[in-house]
Amino acid sequence: MIAHKFGGSSVADASRIGRVVDILLARDEPQVVAISAMRGVTDALIALARQAAARDEGWKAALKALEDRHVSTAQDLLRDAANAVLTTFTGEFNSLRELLQAQTRVGAVSNDLLDLVSGLGEVWSSMLVDATVRARGKPSRWLDAREVLVVEKTDLGAMVRWEESGERLRSHFGSPGKRTIVTGFVARTHEGRVTTLGRNGSDYSGAIFAALFQARELHIWSDVEGVFSADPRLVPEAVLIDRLSYAEACELAYFGASVIHPQTMGPAFDRGIPIIARSTFNPDHPGTRISMEPGPLQPVKGVTTFKGLAILNIEGNGMIGVPGTAARAFDALHRAGVSVVMISQGSSEHSICCTIRESDAQAAERAVREAFARELAALQISDVTVEAGVAALAVVGDGMAGRPGTSAQLFDSLGRAGVNVRMIAQGASERNISVAIAAADAPRALRAVHAGFYLSGQTISVGVIGPGNVGAAFLRQLWAAQPRLQRRHRIDLRLRAIAGSKRMALSDTGLHAGDVKALLDRDLHLDAFTAHVQASHLPHAIIVDCSASDAVADRYAAWIRAGIHVVTPNKSAGSGPLDRYDAIRAGPGRFRYEATVGAGLPIITTLRDLVDTGDEVRSIEGIFSGTLAYLFNRYDSSISFGELVRKARELGYTEPDPRDDLSGLDVARKLVILARERGLRTTLSDVRLESLVPEPLRGLSLEDFMRRLDELDPPMRARFESARQKDHVLRYAASVSADGAATVGLVEVPRTHAFAHIQLTDNVVQFTTNRYCDNPLVVQGPGAGPEVTATGVFADVLRVATALGAHL
Repeated sequence: MIAHKFGGSSVADASRIGRVVDILLARDEPQVVAISAMRGVTDALIALARQAAARDEGWKAALKALEDRHVSTAQDLLRDAANAVLTTFTGEFNSLRELLQAQTRVGAVSNDLLDLVSGLGEVWSSMLVDATVRARGKPSRWLDAREVLVVEKTDLGAMVRWEESGERLRSHFGSPGKRTIVTGFVARTHEGRVTTLGRNGSDYSGAIFAALFQARELHIWSDVEGVFSADPRLVPEAVLIDRLSYAEACELAYFGASVIHPQTMGPAFDRGIPIIARSTFNPDHPGTRISMEPGPLQPVKGVTTFKGLAILNIEGNGMIGVPGTAARAFDALHRAGVSVVMISQGSSEHSICCTIRESDAQAAERAVREAFARELAALQISDVTVEAGVAALAVVGDGMAGRPGTSAQLFDSLGRAGVNVRMIAQGASERNISVAIAAADAPRALRAVHAGFYLSGQTISVGVIGPGNVGAAFLRQLWAAQPRLQRRHRIDLRLRAIAGSKRMALSDTGLHAGDVKALLDRDLHLDAFTAHVQASHLPHAIIVDCSASDAVADRYAAWIRAGIHVVTPNKSAGSGPLDRYDAIRAGPGRFRYEATVGAGLPIITTLRDLVDTGDEVRSIEGIFSGTLAYLFNRYDSSISFGELVRKARELGYTEPDPRDDLSGLDVARKLVILARERGLRTTLSDVRLESLVPEPLRGLSLEDFMRRLDELDPPMRARFESARQKDHVLRYAASVSADGAATVGLVEVPRTHAFAHIQLTDNVVQFTTNRYCDNPLVVQGPGAGPEVTATGVFADVLRVATALGAHL
């Protein structure tokens, strides 16, 4: 014998009922089948009773619409064989119409009336399924659970009177046939009154009749393929769980995994009946099997959230060491009809807090204040407070028991996502760790924890500002790497926004490779850009600023305070005002800027490693301009220095205005960044800067400057001759010492010096430290160009991803 239960979504219309019957007829073994009401019918019936009691004449049209829906479904399903069911429906709806008409005279709605009316939907839908099976020439028997199932209403819900129900089944129904179609949700009390099993009672009916018919399995059918590791609507990467223990499934169901109601587990668990959660839309899929055997003991099987909660907190010094305080609090909540979801108390006994449903918050606070009125007046209890807007997040798995580090992993994932934990609860079974968090943080927390336990990949929302040369190269590299990062490392760097100087593009699912200019489809609003990148349902966000804008750098501190991580090759923030720099470095978000010095060379990373490991950096010296490296590698006085600058500009080695390179200001900015990384409080004004542009040429137009370039040659020739006489070479270098003395300018270095042997446009940096004193540590390589700079930016993005829990 196989037991089935089909939910309201499975019998929502004629086509779905037809699919249900297809599933039943595909099996030859005996079956008992509990059927829910068609979707929305139970709520409609309850509304009808209340409308009639309120003497709202609208109930008549609503009842007619409900009748028409069932009649139409019967006609679509049964066609020429529909007469018997239609006759039954006519009688059923006429009886209901008379009952509601009488209710208009009575007024107030009784619980008995609501029980009687609200369960009719299951009666009608089960009749439709039974008639459809028989219309296809297959045997079927219809069982009205109201004639068999006897329950007793208790504080814990409907309790089955098993012996009495079994006896009534045998006397009223006899031996089971090939196929038994049962009304879900409804039953009778011992006194004979019609009642219901409560919300989600049809699931409970399925388990009860599986037990009464001694079924070997119970199949719960819905519109999803089983139990997922998280709600797929919130975590699209959630995976189907193939096996769960009863206890794991019950924990997940209680905290929001709505495929199976927790109450369903009781009869199945007591009798060892496996439950299989399956989908009517994919009946060949095996679904999730819930049984005594939990399957692979991975630490966490699933993560779920439960919104609509509030925290009730009772606090005061008078509670310390006083027995019975908690009992009084929870007794007050019990008398007020308030259910407690989670409980937490510190070992100091100074406070007790619990989570309750938000809808119960006012009643709970009033009840507890009344219970402790004397203690509140005497200030033994300082306050009773309720905080709404709370959600519970639970991680569930039998494999957590006795496994150190699970809680640490949970809190680490929440911390990285910037989610504050208000309350913690864990049972001694260690099967469930629950935390209370702000409801607004719940989607982000869910995805962060789900990824943190490797149930899905790490998803990071990415926004890029400045799709110019470096930005465009970064986008190409990102798009090319995305499939590999997802496949090999389960990292989803989801490009959700791109901003140019005036236009931007936003996407929920991700912007894909293409013409960037064509993607920019709306006016730029950086606030909207920021809000989109920092999506509430995604755990982490990175903004990659590839612009050179100081105005954008002004936003870094606010972004980082909000938990957005910033990666940039823009030197404005790292070399700008110290108060802005300090604010950027103080926030919870990460600030990564490797590409600001040396493009893709690991210069800042190397310096950070030296400092972090305790080495004393005595001096930093370097060539940080590819343009000036090229000029002094090529200059040998055979042609004028001005002519060499013209050629370099033609080759694209200089900025459009060569004075931007020759001024040395860009080199000075890079030196300030390194000095600050070393721990100095250096500003641009502290750098002794030698510009290669003579004072008379600095204020000229670009055209006039280019015409007078040859005026650079006499002083440069003299410097060159001086160096050659000493067998030295000229290099435009920067240096900062341990005491903060910072210089940028033209220097003579011996031909044996590391700076004398660089390639045409190389950058090079030399760290002299306590550990690297006799033979300084040198980092050298290409220090300019869109591709290598973008590589440095991308490497920083991946470093942030790793810090957020991704495995690379």
